[in-house]
Amino acid sequence: MQTTPSHVRTYAILARRAPLAVVFRRGPSKSVLLIKWNTLNDKIELGQWFKGRIYERRCDLSPEGDLLLYFAANYRKPFYSWSAISRPPFLTALALWPKGDGWGGGGLFLSRKRIALNHGADEMVLAGNSVLPRRVAVEQFGDRAGWGEDNPIWWQRLKRDGWTLVSYPTATKEDFAARVWIEFAPPITWRKPNPVCPKQYSLEMSILGLKERDGPMYLTEHSVIRNKDKVDKLGRTDWADWSQSGDLLFALDGCLYRLSNKDEILARMEDAVKVADFSRLQFKNCEAPPEARRWPNT
Repeated sequence: MQTTPSHVRTYAILARRAPLAVVFRRGPSKSVLLIKWNTLNDKIELGQWFKGRIYERRCDLSPEGDLLLYFAANYRKPFYSWSAISRPPFLTALALWPKGDGWGGGGLFLSRKRIALNHGADEMVLAGNSVLPRRVAVEQFGDRAGWGEDNPIWWQRLKRDGWTLVSYPTATKEDFAARVWIEFAPPITWRKPNPVCPKQYSLEMSILGLKERDGPMYLTEHSVIRNKDKVDKLGRTDWADWSQSGDLLFALDGCLYRLSNKDEILARMEDAVKVADFSRLQFKNCEAPPEARRWPNT
């Protein structure tokens, strides 16, 4: 698939128990838009913008898709960086934990009522007017809570959501003057079977390297493996995953695409349908509505 190169990066997280996803649309500068995507009918709802950095791979969506746990930073007073819970597609915090640096942060929904926060022991205090319902329990993530970068949160979320690590580099090439700072040999590769046709289709994500000049942090390619041997390459893509119905969803150049699994259409990559194009959007102030400032009742 040929598209026009874009400085917009698009990443999504799918809910586990509902046909919902949150989409992080970033760029070209340090501006991020949160978007809600109904993956059943492809209804798109634009939400709030944020001036700063949201570390999308350290974020998580509640099983029902109605709460987002995210890690954000603007590196300015009073918090510099923080983890928060909001109601997508809005970022207005229902609960906020100051972090103060770029290490760790974010976390996982262990269940709707249990949250594991990647914060140190002295970083578990809620800020200001933040409230946490009594039904929600928060604990520290892992043995070295508060440390790491995108990993360990990202990798733990991938494993939880059905991905398996199938390849890990035996060598790395580092050259901070090169076009790509770090290259992996072989690539870091994850694989996930199709939820409807697991023996027929698998999705493969390969991370070739890190930090491309004027490009993404993660150099990522996706491929569909059919009948365990035939590979259909999507090429360089920002993100891809299976929908609950078994369709292939993917993002590149600021656009979302869908490839249906009906009638073996997954064999024809050129049949991908463009769901939405966010490439030309610009920052716009947006206030969260009253219902997005309250915890859901259930």
